[in-house]
Amino acid sequence: MLGAVALLLIVLVGAGEILGWPFLAGPLERALSGSLERRVSLIASGGEAPASDAFRVRFMGGIHLETPQLTLAAPSWSKAPTMLLARDLDLRLRYIDLWRAWRGQPLRIEQLRASRLVTDLERLPDGRASWQFAADELATQPAAPLHVPGFGLLLIEEGVLRYRDGVQDIEVESTLTLADRQLQATASGRWRASPLKARATLSGLAAPDDGLGPGGLPSRLPLVLEATIGRARLRFDGRIDALSSDTALQGRFDLRGPSLAAVGDPIGVTLPSTTAFRSNGVVVRAGSAWRVRVDDATVGASQLSGAFSYLSDGAVPMLAGQLTGSRLSLADLGPAVGTTPITSTADPSASVPAATQAVVKGPGRVLPARPFDLAALRVMNANVLIDIAEVDLNTTALEPLRPLRAHLQLTGGVLSLGKLDARTAEGRLSGRLGLDGRGSQALWDADLRWNDVRLERWIRQARGGDAPPYVSGRLNGRATLKGEGRSTAEILAGLNGRVRTELIGGAMSHLVVEAAGIDFAQALGVLVQKDDALPLGCAVADLDVAAGSLRPRVMVIDTTDSAVWIDGSLSLAAESLDLRAVISPKDFSPLTLRAPVHVRGSFADPEVSLDKAKLGGQVAASVLLALLNPLAALIPLIDTGDSDIARGHAAACRRLTQQGARPS
Repeated sequence: MLGAVALLLIVLVGAGEILGWPFLAGPLERALSGSLERRVSLIASGGEAPASDAFRVRFMGGIHLETPQLTLAAPSWSKAPTMLLARDLDLRLRYIDLWRAWRGQPLRIEQLRASRLVTDLERLPDGRASWQFAADELATQPAAPLHVPGFGLLLIEEGVLRYRDGVQDIEVESTLTLADRQLQATASGRWRASPLKARATLSGLAAPDDGLGPGGLPSRLPLVLEATIGRARLRFDGRIDALSSDTALQGRFDLRGPSLAAVGDPIGVTLPSTTAFRSNGVVVRAGSAWRVRVDDATVGASQLSGAFSYLSDGAVPMLAGQLTGSRLSLADLGPAVGTTPITSTADPSASVPAATQAVVKGPGRVLPARPFDLAALRVMNANVLIDIAEVDLNTTALEPLRPLRAHLQLTGGVLSLGKLDARTAEGRLSGRLGLDGRGSQALWDADLRWNDVRLERWIRQARGGDAPPYVSGRLNGRATLKGEGRSTAEILAGLNGRVRTELIGGAMSHLVVEAAGIDFAQALGVLVQKDDALPLGCAVADLDVAAGSLRPRVMVIDTTDSAVWIDGSLSLAAESLDLRAVISPKDFSPLTLRAPVHVRGSFADPEVSLDKAKLGGQVAASVLLALLNPLAALIPLIDTGDSDIARGHAAACRRLTQQGARPS
């Protein structure tokens, strides 16, 4: 009897497998609808009556479903009529893949064939998503990101995919057509406030009669992709090894746009705002890891390259690698802080930009006030080594940095540029910079040192003939500064700290010294006898920085001819100047109008003037004496020099220099 029962069961199961269990269509519909709490239809075709004789399902070796039409209703809050509609569906699933999906791994579909497939996917700003089912729809946590399943064999003659994501601000509609073993896809819509257009061609797909069986998707399928997001353009020529969210991909890319930030924003990668750029190289994807080798990146006048990896499987994506290049111009990074506009042209070789985004400044101001995008610092982490052969400081008056090396790290919204090592004019710049973007305002700090920088080389001083440079010597110093704000202008307006620098073994043009003291006689003599370089006993500047105002503790230049003291203030908050230079001569001069020199006004419109009270007194005395005797008018203009005051200034200068030479 047991044998007969077993034989009967085998016969019934065999018959069911052969016939495709048509009577299970209704029970499966009800079971799936109850489990998903969505209306599932396996046999309805339009408004016609059920056609259960066209329904087939088999369970031997996996689940094999055939039906003229399958529909899955959209959630009740969606305006779409269905989430999924498939016609002439042939679906195969392996039990091992279902087990892995139940354990949390991405679902793999062994085979999917359909004459038409229409999918509507939607996620609301509050996190509810159409791919949430049953109790998941009532969950308080936002839906997990959508993962595209993997495929062994995918054959869709015609497809439509609509994707609307209120969380990431994406709305895209794409169409797919299959012909001559080529899958062509077009997409249009909006990607994070930028218009999107894309076209892709995937060649070498299997035909229905190829009989590839399990794992039958041909490997290394040629893929050509052309996409435009906003004003950024991408072309990719390569291959893929699967159709899934973990597609293995490899090929060459050509990417260009108005700014690196315009490319990073759509994919969630934090890149600086720059001028127009173009780049090319190789990209490889394996699982959730991306590796990119940039063979050439032209950003404005900068020439860069590098190798990077990008991992997105962690809680926060991670960018790591090395940035190298032959030249970097700081002008090309100006848009990052608002010092230069962002051109809208996607082609950096274009002679005239199509449009520009204006630099944000206050009225009558020169410091950029455009707010930082601090939120961009929190979307990923980074660990990048920087090695640039030459950094152009965006002025012909200063020698470039050759080379520049640093270590850039971004963790939890805190950006740091450490192990800074730059060489220029036989000297060195070292230290670190930091920007904390975790709050509503950026916290900026800097600790920089410069040593043995030859001033006559660093500041280019073009003089004719064999005239000496206006100023020379080796410059040393240190700056420790902190600031807070939402823009460059705000940070500088609240700056605090200290700046100290000194010139060792220096010399200054004799003509400059006499001109600063308004000594007509000696200046005329210098012009006749040719200029020479006066050795500097010392030159030191020690500045306190508080609430954006720089005030000298001491700022003095001592030569064999004169000592020059500078006091006053410079306000970064008001962008104003109020400085005074007082010259103490050490020698006799028969014709001088020595008076303090004032520098006042704004950064945008500074004014240089003499102390009118002292100058007016000298001129008035000369006029009165001229009434008695024309030669007597020269008496007020004779300066015998105050050597005691000058020597006192020189001694104080040397003490400050010696104090600065001690380790701090």
